[in-house]
Amino acid sequence: MYDVIVIGAGHAGVEAALACARLNNKTLMIMSSYQRLANMPCNPSIGGPAKGVIVREIDALGGQMAKVVDQSLLQVKMLNSSKGPAVRALRAQVDKVAYPKMMKDIINNTPNLDLKETFVDAIKVKDGCVSGVVTEHGETILAAAVIMATGTYLSSRILIGNHFWEEGPDHEATSSQLSASLRSLGFSLIRLKTGTPPRIKKDTIDFSKAIPQPGDDKPWRFSEETKEVLPFSQQQLCYLIYTTPLTHQIIHENIHRSAMFSGLIEGVGPRFCPSVEDKIVKFADKERHQIFLEPESLLIDEIYLQGLSTSLPKDVQIPLVHSLPGLEKAEIAKYAYAIEYDAIDPTQLKNNLEAKTIKNLFFAGQINGTSGYEEAACQGLMAGINAHRNLHQLPPLVLRRDEAYIGVLIDDLITKGVKDPYRLLTSRAEFRLLLRHDNAEERLLKHGLDVGLVTKERYERFLEKQRRIDALIDELKKLAITPKPEVNNYLLSQNRAVINEKITGYEFLKRPDNDFLDLRTISKKDLTATEAIEEQVLIKIKYSGYIDKALKEAKKMETLETRKIPADFDYDQVPNIAKEAKEKLKKVRPATIAQASRISGVNPSDIAILLVWLESKKHA
Repeated sequence: MYDVIVIGAGHAGVEAALACARLNNKTLMIMSSYQRLANMPCNPSIGGPAKGVIVREIDALGGQMAKVVDQSLLQVKMLNSSKGPAVRALRAQVDKVAYPKMMKDIINNTPNLDLKETFVDAIKVKDGCVSGVVTEHGETILAAAVIMATGTYLSSRILIGNHFWEEGPDHEATSSQLSASLRSLGFSLIRLKTGTPPRIKKDTIDFSKAIPQPGDDKPWRFSEETKEVLPFSQQQLCYLIYTTPLTHQIIHENIHRSAMFSGLIEGVGPRFCPSVEDKIVKFADKERHQIFLEPESLLIDEIYLQGLSTSLPKDVQIPLVHSLPGLEKAEIAKYAYAIEYDAIDPTQLKNNLEAKTIKNLFFAGQINGTSGYEEAACQGLMAGINAHRNLHQLPPLVLRRDEAYIGVLIDDLITKGVKDPYRLLTSRAEFRLLLRHDNAEERLLKHGLDVGLVTKERYERFLEKQRRIDALIDELKKLAITPKPEVNNYLLSQNRAVINEKITGYEFLKRPDNDFLDLRTISKKDLTATEAIEEQVLIKIKYSGYIDKALKEAKKMETLETRKIPADFDYDQVPNIAKEAKEKLKKVRPATIAQASRISGVNPSDIAILLVWLESKKHA
């Protein structure tokens, strides 16, 4: 018998299995194919707006993704570097061959972790608690907890043009029995859809017609434990091209042959990563759309056409590709396709990703309606942590919305549900200035230490860094800058505002354009600090007013987060709550007043009535 069984070996399954095994649970990871462990069937990129911060959060909690990305990247850059810190995020183009190979090595060398190639046909439940699984061969494997991380493999089918067949990504087999098992256990399933673009043979592309898109000449890293990343001189180029009038003409003439528009697809596709035919129909006023040419690996001759996802027939895909600049003679290595699959309605989950109706059954990743490797990985990590904590009678780890993008993602899923594949965006986080790339460790490393996935040595290194940050801020508050002629002459030469009275170094840096280089020049002080420390100090100083305001708002919300609603609360007893609100509350069954307030259709007046009722019962 196992402590934990993880079903699936994608990015959610890998993080879940590693977390459980590292926390000394006897763990079994079941997969359809070992060769597809940590596979990247879509774009081999990690990060991007909000998602890059999630990878940093995974690392701060003791997960694995960030470290493997740092070791296998082909290119890395900081997005939105010219904008405020709330929207900055790393994005890496990753080697899709090297990444899973490294992850397999880690998995194979992890104690307490067994692997098994098979399909799971059913979940076993006894007395309201999960008890194990039944495989396709009728074998029963017992476990105290089960984590479902099946990705897009539940009753999936591939669609190209007017043709479809049952299959998972990359020609893998799919599982239909498991969907039936979940339905028999009372779970409501939804049908979702995603897609992928053609892959092109690299040596058939004329890159002279494309605009080079280099990474940053800076040693960016996702993990604070990474010592070195691939030097900029060895990083690969991405390229930018645009669709042409001929591209649009081909799509318009063949739109009826697209699985997306013929009515063949039942699932709902992603709003924020639409197919190229979807973009051209919905944004008919746009004369052109961006297409990025992105390398997939140093070991395979394939280029990924980011922005050209399609379900058009193969005979249309050929002229479609040839209509693009530099791809007039391109050869298609892999044709584009759409895939639809089953997922669960995530409002059926608690905030620890455990099913509300079955104890110790957890769900993580695309089965919860999300899209993207990063969203999957963070859910897998949280499900693994919380499965462990359930088994050892420990309180769950639940991250607040002001504490992590992971908290935003999970709260959105379980509170609002999904209608299309969920993609994390900075705009979804009301406290995004608190959830920055630079402060992931400050927010979450203590959690990682407390759950047992972060070492004391790493935490001590972090505390030392925090001491240096605090010491530098103290030094800046003591440093005096006087309005000497040479000081103001320098400021004028740099188009900076002059100073008219004695100020501190802290006050000097609070001015919008001033930085440490300016301060060192006019003060003649060394102010020894690493670039990372200077970055955090500058953000803390320049945005202190906004950060303080956000912290006050978060504190107010935290009060509502601590106001619990009993799991068996009878909303029908509460008079004067709107009918729609009552129905939504009974469906979602929020754990706290704060969560209740975020449910669509529940108004402030409903929350006020609910609060009064709960208080009256508390003192009755």
